[in-house]
Amino acid sequence: MPFSIVRNDITKMQVDAIVNAANEGLLGGGGVDGAIHRAAGPELLAECRTLNGCPTGQAKITRGYRLPCRYVIHAVGPVWWGGNHHERELLASAYRNSLELAARYRCESVAFPLISAGAYGYPREEALQVATETIRDFLRDHDMEVTLVIFDRESYRIGGQRYTDIAAYIDDRYADSHTEPREEQRRRAFLNGMPPAAAPEAWEFSAPEAPPPAAPCAPAPAPKTFGRPAQSWPQAPGFSAPAAPCSPAPKKKKTFWNRGLQDAVAMLDESFSQMLLRKIDESGMTDAQCYKKANIDRKLFSKIRSDVHYKPSKATAMAFAVALELPLEEARELLQKAGYAFSHASKFDIIVEYFIAHGDYDIFAINEALFAFDQCLLGG
Repeated sequence: MPFSIVRNDITKMQVDAIVNAANEGLLGGGGVDGAIHRAAGPELLAECRTLNGCPTGQAKITRGYRLPCRYVIHAVGPVWWGGNHHERELLASAYRNSLELAARYRCESVAFPLISAGAYGYPREEALQVATETIRDFLRDHDMEVTLVIFDRESYRIGGQRYTDIAAYIDDRYADSHTEPREEQRRRAFLNGMPPAAAPEAWEFSAPEAPPPAAPCAPAPAPKTFGRPAQSWPQAPGFSAPAAPCSPAPKKKKTFWNRGLQDAVAMLDESFSQMLLRKIDESGMTDAQCYKKANIDRKLFSKIRSDVHYKPSKATAMAFAVALELPLEEARELLQKAGYAFSHASKFDIIVEYFIAHGDYDIFAINEALFAFDQCLLGG
C-alpha cells in the first residue's frame, strides 16, 4: 500500500531509501541517527563529512553502504520549544524535502522514523499528525510506497480521548459477540443480512416444517340393507368395510433459516468490481483520486478494474468503502459484494465501523488507530 505504519528496526528495512533523523552537523548522534551510522559503517560518516551539514527543515542524501537500502536521506527536524517557534512548519518541511529528494533519485519506496519525537522533544501525537498529513499530501501527486517505522509501542500513541472512545466502542461490541448465546448471535446475523461466508451457521437448512393437519377422511358409504338393519348383516371374521381414500398429506419443504434463496442469488447480479466502478462514477471522483484516497496501489486498482470477478482482500474492500465515504449500510453492501461482512467478533471490523459510524473517513487516522490496537491496516 502507498502508506503504512510498521513496528520494526529501520536499519533492517529493505527499501530504496531510509530517512535518518539527523542533527545539523550530520556527524551521527544518539537514537535513530546513531543506529543508522553503526549499521551503515564508517563509510557513511566519511561521506557525511563532505556535505557541510544541513539546516533544520532540509534534507541531504548519501549512499546506504552496509544497510539493505540504496540511499540514506538525512533530514533535520526541529527541537521542540513549546510550539511557537515554527516547529510545525520546519518538521513538515523536513518530511517534504526528504520525499522530494527520494523522488528525484527515483526511489519507489521510502521508510521514515518519527522525526524529532525522540531527544528533540516534539510531542509524539503532534509529530505523528505532521508526518501523516505531509506524506498524504505528497502521495496525492506521486506514486511511492512510504512506511513510517515505529521501533516500539512506547514510541507510538494516538490521542488519549480518541483511544479511550475507540476502546469503549470495541468493549461494547466485541464482548457481546463473545458472551451472547449462539441463538442470539444467529439472530443478529439475520438482522444484519450476513452472507454465508461470514455466518455459516445461520445459513444451514432448518428442520423441516411440521405439515398442516390432514383433512379428516370422508366416512365410508353406508352399505345397502335391502330393508334389513345394517348391523344385522353377518360379517366375515376380520372383515371391515373399506374407508374412503384420504387426500395425500402435503410434501415437506425445506426453507432457509434467514434469507430466501432468491435473495441470495440476486446478490450475484453485480460483482464487487462493477459496484466499485459504479460508485466511483456516482461520487464524481476520478479513478486515481479514489484509489489514492483508499491507500491502494495503482497496479492493484488496475487488476480490480480489468477483472470483473476480482476478489479483493477485506482490508482492500473496506478501504474503498472509506474512500467513497459510504454510510454504514452501503459499506456493508460493498463488503457483501466481495464476500465479507462487518463482524463484532473482529476488533479490526469494529474499529473501521467506529470511524464510519462517526462520519470520519480519514484513512490515515483509521490506520493509526488500527496500528495502535495491533490490527492490520486498510489498503492494498
